[in-house]
Amino acid sequence: MRFTTILLGGLALASAAPAFAQDETAPPPALKLSGGTTLISDYRFRGATQTDSGPALQTTLNLNHKSGFYVGTFMSTIDGSGRTPALTGYGQAEVDLYGGFTKTLKGGFGVDAGLLYYYYVGHVSGQKTDFFEPYASITYTVGPVATKAGVAYAWDGQKGLSGFDVRSTNDSNIYAYGEASVGIPTTPVTLKGHLGYSKGSLGSLNIPGSRDDDYFDWSATAEAVGGPLKVGVSYVGTDISNQNRFAKRLGRGSTVLAYIGTSF
Repeated sequence: MRFTTILLGGLALASAAPAFAQDETAPPPALKLSGGTTLISDYRFRGATQTDSGPALQTTLNLNHKSGFYVGTFMSTIDGSGRTPALTGYGQAEVDLYGGFTKTLKGGFGVDAGLLYYYYVGHVSGQKTDFFEPYASITYTVGPVATKAGVAYAWDGQKGLSGFDVRSTNDSNIYAYGEASVGIPTTPVTLKGHLGYSKGSLGSLNIPGSRDDDYFDWSATAEAVGGPLKVGVSYVGTDISNQNRFAKRLGRGSTVLAYIGTSF
């Protein structure tokens, strides 16, 4: 009854003063909270599995200010049991904390820059796992086509990166990438492509003894979105050597993965 009374009163006010109702528009909120949860068949970070080629549950949460500043977090289950060699002792969850600034410019261009911190929950006591990674990117959108080029750099001297680079005592890492996507008209499907290049401590994933501290990764994805739901399938690969099935056995070679998620 109370709801009905308020509703009818509101309708009467609207009919009595339509011009006022049309001119009075609420300003957009200064802060916007968004996020989502995804179930993926294999968590691949820059082409390499983080879950022993098994499934992962992932969550994102972002808080954006109208000025362009934002903070957020990405959380994912991982495999730190030793079955995923590069993550031995890292625990069972990765939590990424980040903050930055993004801005849409004229002519379809946009920029984004920030700082990301990788934190591994439940890692072995005394093992150094965490590190910072600044990042920056530029985007360009025209019609249904969106492109992006970016770089992330983890500086030398961070204990979480120490001892991984097989070619030097410099434990820094650089990751450069390019991406493109296009929406298929009159459908909910978007096609996406990605090419990345890792060099340094996080690029030392090739066959032991090769002294190879860099590699390329790539992916091709088809994603469909309907309301808050999304589903997708990706082909992911790297140029890490598959001699004696090395890349395949360690989850660093080509694979097909699928995911389903929801967002708000």
